Amino acid sequence: MEIKVLNHQDTRSGYGDGMMELGKINPKVVALCADLTGSLKLDAFAANHPERFFQTGISEANMIGMAAGLTIGGYIPFTSTFANFSTGRVYDQIRQSVAYSQKNVKICASHAGLTLGEDGATHQILEDIGLMKMLPGMTVINPCDYNQTKAATIAIASFDGPVYLRFGRPKVPNFIPEETPFIIGKALMLKPGSDVSIFATGHLVWKAVEAIEILAGLGINAELINIHTIKPLDEEAVLASVAKTGCVVTAEEHQMHGGLGDSIAQLLGRKLVAPIEMVAVKDVFGQSGKPEELMVEYGLDTPDIVNAVRRVVARKK
Repeated sequence: MEIKVLNHQDTRSGYGDGMMELGKINPKVVALCADLTGSLKLDAFAANHPERFFQTGISEANMIGMAAGLTIGGYIPFTSTFANFSTGRVYDQIRQSVAYSQKNVKICASHAGLTLGEDGATHQILEDIGLMKMLPGMTVINPCDYNQTKAATIAIASFDGPVYLRFGRPKVPNFIPEETPFIIGKALMLKPGSDVSIFATGHLVWKAVEAIEILAGLGINAELINIHTIKPLDEEAVLASVAKTGCVVTAEEHQMHGGLGDSIAQLLGRKLVAPIEMVAVKDVFGQSGKPEELMVEYGLDTPDIVNAVRRVVARKK
């Protein structure tokens, strides 16, 4: 795949535009929002499909319960609020009314991770992937740019079962070609390589793209794979890559505990032992600041991926 920046857009707009597309093609899709219609880019859906839009107010637990009930009538509900309120605030309702009951609810979460920026630690949830992937039967998706988020939003409407879809607020490089199919549970190879496997997700995919260019200048031929679906993990793709390269770096805007790195380490421990380094937040809360400054402060920037690769390559036998 040719990696070329098409433009810069926020991933939440990919969600909003994906919902607009679904509004036209799937009459069973309904949207619920907890008083954040503008932030979740649902204004157009609400204006064009008012009979399928439910403004629940600041009542996230009630929103999840309503969504679970709507599935009984054959509807496909998409709940929409910030990631912190989509998971931590309503975990009991998700566990009992959605996951345990295997309801066809799509839990769509914006403003995830450190890149929420100035809103600070109380809103910068970094544990949500872990919370959601531990729920039996829950699919967890974390796309990397506008195009992939839009494609993921459309794809999950045709998927039967609960889904957690995670995206963010800042404008980031949009580089996945619009025509690229989004296949739930199938990793996307961005660049083949032979010296190290880099598995990245969400905003860290672009940081990894930048890193592989620097690594090439250092004589390291890195393979880069976009893990947009964290659960179910594409085990075949991971194992095939690691069997070739012999070492691994994971990169994510999430806590090291419970995230993508944990999933890949568990897989390697069971199937194919290899040295691994994880670029992730290391057991601390966030803080208020500019998104790009926070990514540097917490070790989630391009040089951090480069340094992790250099460490893990040196550990190879």
